[in-house]
Amino acid sequence: MRNEQLTEKFRQLVENKYQIYNSLFMSLPYDKMTNIGMLLPFLYEESKIGYEQGKTPEEIIETFFRNHTNLQTEKQKADLLFTIIQYIERQVVLFDSVEDAAFTQLHSDKDLGTILHLYEKSVQSQKLEEVRKKMEDFAVRVVFTAHPTQFYPSSVQRILHDLRSAILQDSTNEIDMLLQQLGKTPFVNKDRPTPLDEATSIIYYLRYVYYDAIGELYSNLKTYFGTINPNIVQLGFWPGGDRDGNPFVTAEITLQVAEELRINILKCYYEHLKKLRRRLSFRGIAEILTELSLSIYTAVHEKKIISVEHILERLSKAETILKEEHNSVFLNLLLEFSDRVKIFGTHFASLDIRQDSRIHQQVIDEITEKYAGEKAQKMTFEEKFNWLLSNNIKLSIHDFEGITKETLLSIIGIKEIQQRNGEKGLHRYIISNSEHIKDVLNVYALFKICGYQPDEINVDIIPLFETIDGLDLSEKVMEKLYQHPVYQEHLVHRSKSQTIMLGFSDGTKDGGYLKANWEIYETKERLTAISKKFDIKPIFFDGRGGPPARGGGKTHDFYASQGSSIANHKIEITIQGQTITSVFGNKDQARYNFEQLLTAGIDNEVFKNDKKDINQQERLYMKALADLSFKRYSQLKSDSMFVPYLQKMSTLQYYGRTNIGSRPSKRGSDGEMKFEDLRAIPFVGSWAQLKQNIPGFFGLGYALSELKKQGKFESIKKLYKSSDFFKTLILNSMMSMNKSYFPLTYYMKNHPKFGDFWNQLHEEFLLSKQLTLELTEQKILQEQEPLSRRSVEIREKIVLPLLSIQQYALMKIENGEGSTELYEKMVIRSLFGNINASRNSA
Repeated sequence: MRNEQLTEKFRQLVENKYQIYNSLFMSLPYDKMTNIGMLLPFLYEESKIGYEQGKTPEEIIETFFRNHTNLQTEKQKADLLFTIIQYIERQVVLFDSVEDAAFTQLHSDKDLGTILHLYEKSVQSQKLEEVRKKMEDFAVRVVFTAHPTQFYPSSVQRILHDLRSAILQDSTNEIDMLLQQLGKTPFVNKDRPTPLDEATSIIYYLRYVYYDAIGELYSNLKTYFGTINPNIVQLGFWPGGDRDGNPFVTAEITLQVAEELRINILKCYYEHLKKLRRRLSFRGIAEILTELSLSIYTAVHEKKIISVEHILERLSKAETILKEEHNSVFLNLLLEFSDRVKIFGTHFASLDIRQDSRIHQQVIDEITEKYAGEKAQKMTFEEKFNWLLSNNIKLSIHDFEGITKETLLSIIGIKEIQQRNGEKGLHRYIISNSEHIKDVLNVYALFKICGYQPDEINVDIIPLFETIDGLDLSEKVMEKLYQHPVYQEHLVHRSKSQTIMLGFSDGTKDGGYLKANWEIYETKERLTAISKKFDIKPIFFDGRGGPPARGGGKTHDFYASQGSSIANHKIEITIQGQTITSVFGNKDQARYNFEQLLTAGIDNEVFKNDKKDINQQERLYMKALADLSFKRYSQLKSDSMFVPYLQKMSTLQYYGRTNIGSRPSKRGSDGEMKFEDLRAIPFVGSWAQLKQNIPGFFGLGYALSELKKQGKFESIKKLYKSSDFFKTLILNSMMSMNKSYFPLTYYMKNHPKFGDFWNQLHEEFLLSKQLTLELTEQKILQEQEPLSRRSVEIREKIVLPLLSIQQYALMKIENGEGSTELYEKMVIRSLFGNINASRNSA
């Protein structure tokens, strides 16, 4: 009944409102093509019926031109298609705004995963004290990254914010004006954004969404659970610090971004103080707050340092006076402001540096050869490390150029950032492609070379294990690190805590969906055990939003399903691209989703049940499924058509030409594309644009079918019912399949070069869909998630004409028909709406 009520509510609040506002939007005359509102439904119908009849996108578009327009020339037709693309982009934005505006009416503060639900569950179970105790040893960190799908210019972001507010108030006149503004405002960056542009784009959300969202969340926590550690919710930040494969991030950019973060949190405090001073106008307090306001203003405009300690000391003095002389009037307002300062400090979000291990090795080799001479070439790694630590090298930055100089400047610059923003301003250094102990120790050596004494390295050195091989090697790497005397000393300095990052995107690209998930799960178990052996507190950091992000699944369910064999001190995930806008894009959504993460970690530990731990028999089934899936995915990956198919038949090669991210879309130099050169994000995004979503399911159907042949399917059904972890994986994969639409590319099944390859993909999709439905006893994909399913259906309907246009352009390019430049531009222009409509497509 609950699902039926929610579905009806969604129809009233989202579907009906969207139809009303879309009718208004489609009737607005933006240009000479005033009849787009009439033509677009025809293109949708031609597409829907055409694909059902097995027509090609080219046939569908040409039929549309023939039946509904009088256009004759290639340019006339292209102009119409470009206009339609722009309309569909704005339809997606309109639907986003309507759906987001309905968020609070579709989600209750008593929903599973909310703070209130956790509190009521704690009271009923008589576990309130256990929950409070766990909160002292738990935190959530969401790390915001930019590349490559957060492409809206700031002008569009502001329209989105205002449009949502207008829809909430049902202000038709304002909605009308905002839709007109939306129609006239460019959606596409004229120039490729710089890392600083990307940073300021996300800082907009920090300032106007997360400052209040996290502040209010913390206030709620205090209301229900009493005094809580203010660091329980943390923000991380990669734009401007993530150097991995991005030549445009420099040491200077890192300093600039750190300063932007510092300035923007101080601006938040200044505005907050204005409101506070309107209430706390009492003698003795008004003077303190006025002085503090002036100090913050000076720190912003004259770039002077102001410390957290100074701000809190002034607030503490004001609090004492308020209690002793003014009956604690408005004390709650003063404490709320003080809490914000404790949460955000003078850093707002902690900037991380990330660089590839191979770059560090290159830098170490160059420095050793420079200062040790010819003998450097014969040194082992350990000999180099000891030589670098034992010799007081008089480092001169001017002795080096290029990446070596930049790497050294970055490390030297950390000290300055910590002085201005506080230690939390930048206290983590992440190493991509970590597979050896030297990958971590090289970074430690670089700090020593740059003049840091051991007790001055106030930075967590974080290995990132991102490939299947890297995950397999991680236990041995960490065991050796924990035993290394120099690194042991560093860990003592860092409170015997070690953060370990596990990259899901590259793991999935490398090993497929099931294998990557199970490999990460087992890796976390092994790393938990080895860390416990050496009395180290491990913290796991999941790249790309963690495994649930690939299917767009429920993050709470995923993290609440982690067993007791995995350390649970913190949940850390990266969030990027359109996911920032769609999941954390406004205050209500952000607070709700932060709560989901927070309560998942608490729930996982305090409210244990049999479904969270995987027993030995279930473990054997999981391993069998993962290995079979990996076998099938590896066969696909080794197919000679794999990379050529993505290059020729998908949008892969166009990602780097979209001006939506500062980072190159592939690693390595120009030349023939290799599988290992593919970046995970364009890789996954290209499959999503094809509506094939291979990374979300491929190999799952094969694995299930093989076990079914062995008569073990009933056992897998029991596994689905008994293991929260396995159930979450299956449901997330089913969402990924629900966002697939193979009829769009039916024309490829007879392709002379790629036909056999396409048929492999399609057969595995059909098999995976059939067997997951049988496994879960559902009749349709996402049957148990009606709101999500309906949202996906509407979005897919909106973008179907856009997909037709994109495939039409790709076919024209492949066949060498017409202007290649024109159709390439059309492909690039069609990426944006598809990316945003999918919300978790990349």
